[in-house]
Amino acid sequence: AFLGPPEVNISSCLNCINVTIKLPASHLKKDEKLWSLTDIYRELDYGITLKTLDEEHKRPQKQITEEIFSTVIEELYPNRNYCVSVTVAASLNKNSIPSPWKCITTDSIVQQDYYTAPVAGAICISLILAIALKCMHVGGYILQTSSLPHSLV
Repeated sequence: AFLGPPEVNISSCLNCINVTIKLPASHLKKDEKLWSLTDIYRELDYGITLKTLDEEHKRPQKQITEEIFSTVIEELYPNRNYCVSVTVAASLNKNSIPSPWKCITTDSIVQQDYYTAPVAGAICISLILAIALKCMHVGGYILQTSSLPHSLV
């Protein structure tokens, strides 16, 4: 019997990818209850393959005992496209179907700060403009509510 494919979701972070993995379902029932792969094998190994435009890198396999878990792939280049595929195997069953490739672009500092400066600048300009208009109103230069006395005309 083949294990897999696991369900994989990814999200990007700064210089990293957060990978959430849900183990594939098993078809084994005991007492009318569907057993999970961790019920059957206790411990499983998962392996992540990371692919970029020009290379593919298999990360070392790690053990798991949970149905759903997350891991972070760190030390990646910012603003670069990466694809991830996950395989799950057991000590008694090395036959596994890898997950479909999921691709994402890692975050970069420039992207995160790109909107901060214009928004802060717009707020500052709005405040300066509002203060200047208020000062001109108080000084009587705009929106005069009373006309000048006849003696001053």
